[in-house]
Amino acid sequence: MKVFAFDLLPYGEHLSHLRVGSELPWPLPKEHFDPEVAARTYAEHLEAWELMDELGYDGIGFNEHHTSPYGLMNSPNIMAAAAAQRTSRLKLLIYGNLLPIHDPLRLAEELSMVDCLSGGRLISGFARGIPREHNVYQVPMRESRPRFEEAWQIIKRAWTEEVFSFEGDFWTYRDVAIWPRPYQQPHPPVWTPVTGSKETIEWAARENIPITPGLSPHMGVRRDIVKYYAGKLSESGFSVTPEHLIMPANAFVADSREQALEMAGPYTLYFNQTLFSHGNITEASLQTEQGYLNSGAYDYVQPDNRPFMSGNREVYRNMTMENLADNRDLAWGPADEVRDKLIAAADAVGAGTLLVSFNRGAMPNEMFMEQLRRFGKEVLPALQAHQVTEVPLD
Repeated sequence: MKVFAFDLLPYGEHLSHLRVGSELPWPLPKEHFDPEVAARTYAEHLEAWELMDELGYDGIGFNEHHTSPYGLMNSPNIMAAAAAQRTSRLKLLIYGNLLPIHDPLRLAEELSMVDCLSGGRLISGFARGIPREHNVYQVPMRESRPRFEEAWQIIKRAWTEEVFSFEGDFWTYRDVAIWPRPYQQPHPPVWTPVTGSKETIEWAARENIPITPGLSPHMGVRRDIVKYYAGKLSESGFSVTPEHLIMPANAFVADSREQALEMAGPYTLYFNQTLFSHGNITEASLQTEQGYLNSGAYDYVQPDNRPFMSGNREVYRNMTMENLADNRDLAWGPADEVRDKLIAAADAVGAGTLLVSFNRGAMPNEMFMEQLRRFGKEVLPALQAHQVTEVPLD
C-alpha cells in the first residue's frame, strides 16, 4: 500500500478570537494577516515535507484554496516547484488545480515545468474547487462543470499532441505546441478528489482516472461511491482495481487514545469550528440552489446514506471533544491501533493508497514534525507492507 500525507498548509496562527458568533468574518481583512507568520508557515511545511522524504513516505498531497487562512496554497504549483528542489523521491500530488477558474493552457505549461523540475514525480490532481473560489474569481457556479471538462480536454491535448488547436465555449487556441512537455509520457498521472457528485465520478470513469471516494468518513457513502464508479468504469471498458482508489484518513499516534485526543483534539476542533466553511457554502441544498450541484447529483447514493451528504455546517461548527472521543473509527491512539484501523479502512474500500492528514488545524511545528517521525517509524512500514488485493463491491 502507498502512503501519502495530505497537508492543507493552514495559516500558522489560530484566529478563533476573531469569530463573530460562530463565523470567522468574510472577507478577512489585511489587518489580521502577519507576513512573518505566513513566511514561517511555508518554511515549516517545506521542512516537514523534506522530513517525509527522508522517512520514506510515498508522497505529499496538497491542494488549492483562496482568500482564507484555511490553507495558504493559493498556487499549489509554486509549492510543488519549491518541494521539487527540497526532496528527491517523494511524489508531489497536487490535489488539485482548480480547472474552472484558470486558463487551462497556462496550467498545462506550469505542470509540465513541475514535472520536469521534479524528474517526473508529479501527480496532477484536478478539481472544481469549492463555491468560495468561484465567487472570488467571478466564475458562475452553473459554468463550473462544463468549464472543468473543457479545461481537461485542453490540458490533455496540450500535453499529448504535436500541435493543437481548440475552439470551445470558454477558451480558444490556435496552433499551439507547448515547451516544455511533461517529463512523464504521455503525461503525469491524473487523480481527482470526489466529494460525491455523480458527474465527477462519471467523468473520472470515462477517463480511467483514480479517485478519492468522498470527504464524508461514513463507510456507507464511500461504498456507494466506489460501487457507482466501478460500474461506470466497466461501461467505459475498464475494471476497478485498488490502484483506482485513494483513501482519505486522519491519524495521530500517541501512547494512548486519551493522550491523542488531548494533544490533537484542539487543533481538529479549530479546523472544524473556525476554518472549514470560512466564506463558503457547504450545504448541498444551497449548492444546488446556486447551480454548483445538479439536483440529482447524489441520486445513486442509498437513501439511508444520503443524510451524510448534506454538508450541514452546523455539524462542523458544533463539534466537541466528546464527539471526537465517541468516534471509534478515528485512527488516534497507540501505533498498533492506528495501524489496524487504517488497514481495515483501506481494505473495506479496496484502496491501494492512503492519504493521511496529520495537521489540519495549524498545530505547532514541533508537534507536527514529531508526529511525522513517530508515524513514520511505528506505523508507516506496516502499512507499506500491506497489500490490498481487491475492491469489494457487494
